[in-house]
Amino acid sequence: MTKRAESKYKINRRLGVNLWGRPKSPIAKREYGPGQHGQRRKGKPTDFGIQLMAKQKLKGYYGNIGEKAFRKYYFEAVRRKGDTSENLIELLERRLDAVIYRMKLAITPFAARQFVNHGHVMVNGKRVNIPSYQVKDNDVIEVREKSKQMVALLDATQSNERDVPEYVEVDHRAMKGRFVRAPKLSDVPYPVQMEPNLVV
Repeated sequence: MTKRAESKYKINRRLGVNLWGRPKSPIAKREYGPGQHGQRRKGKPTDFGIQLMAKQKLKGYYGNIGEKAFRKYYFEAVRRKGDTSENLIELLERRLDAVIYRMKLAITPFAARQFVNHGHVMVNGKRVNIPSYQVKDNDVIEVREKSKQMVALLDATQSNERDVPEYVEVDHRAMKGRFVRAPKLSDVPYPVQMEPNLVV
């Protein structure tokens, strides 16, 4: 598993967008890229550059997925029937850490990944500690009894930064919810425009 040790918000400055829509993102203060050459004028990106940026946005948004794992999602999306870009988004949104993030049980995708990793989550009554676990329709996801009073969890549920989307149901009192259905690209509340078609 890849662990992102350095500053997470560098991604925002490198890509020039507020990827998670958070108020504390440094791009609000410094709109240029990070590092000593960040303020140099950039040329027009090439077609490859545009596609690479679209891929990095998707990988970064879901807690910085590694290249190998992302490639697996891509091949699975191609193998399935239907629109490949829609399939790719569906596979990414079915990740357990993404569902925890959508249910507002964690403040960032990185926090959601750690929350799952540390064994605080149960799916259909069984403890699951794999962030990339693929959640199925109507799976019941709940926080373990011991973990329900965690400060980070309570802070996340009370945050007004974002809303819970339609394809997920959640009861913040009981700390449990349900993955209703697979979302379409238009259902996913991205704070920035994602272009999975460019990745494909």
